[in-house]
Amino acid sequence: MTRPNDNIPNRPGAAHKPATGNLPTKGGDDPDVRFLAENTDLSPKQARELIREHGHDRAKLLEIARTMKAEG
Repeated sequence: MTRPNDNIPNRPGAAHKPATGNLPTKGGDDPDVRFLAENTDLSPKQARELIREHGHDRAKLLEIARTMKAEG
């Protein structure tokens, strides 16, 4: 008798990972953070901080991100 898990290859450490099914993406789970990180030179951390300070208006965030890029 075979069990369903008999055909799964052994991956050391995999048992400790949460089974979310999501692959890591630049910016994590927040689509606005991901959008800013992919469309500007900001890191996900910088994008999160910008969203925290200015809200979720993408047009406004892109404008601010461009000025940050020009200054830096």
